[in-house]
Amino acid sequence: MIELEIIENPKKNILKIIITDNGKGIPENKLSTITDPFVTSRTTRDVGLGLSFFKKAAENANGFFKIDSKEGKGSKVIVEFEYDHIDRAPLGDIAATVSNFIAANGDQLDFVYHHFYQDEKFILDSRQMKEELEDLSIQSPAVISWVREFIEENLEKIRGGEAF
Repeated sequence: MIELEIIENPKKNILKIIITDNGKGIPENKLSTITDPFVTSRTTRDVGLGLSFFKKAAENANGFFKIDSKEGKGSKVIVEFEYDHIDRAPLGDIAATVSNFIAANGDQLDFVYHHFYQDEKFILDSRQMKEELEDLSIQSPAVISWVREFIEENLEKIRGGEAF
């Protein structure tokens, strides 16, 4: 299972992103170099830029990056940004990101997405969706389209109609 938690709190000037998985985890001897762009566990390429870019983006916006992992148990990445920092990149199209992830991996992985804005929250849990869908694949185009619209509607709702 993969869990994505986004916490937006402009009043406290914080944007926090937490990604948790119950996968195979990272060996302890690799954790110290996990954000090195020239270190990757992939065999298809020699560089791994995702975590190094994520860390640098947080640091550029007066934030921090932390990763905890236990081999055989999974990993947790916590990234925090100063919400109104001039160098903080926009959050982007989360509805597209989440719906595309589910489109690519939904039948194989469970995914839970929490989004908090100030005191409001929205949760999407693919396990509940799969129960409701019964025999229909969560990866079907009609379901993915619905997921995207559902996320967009709920984000607008928790943000009080405020645009992203």
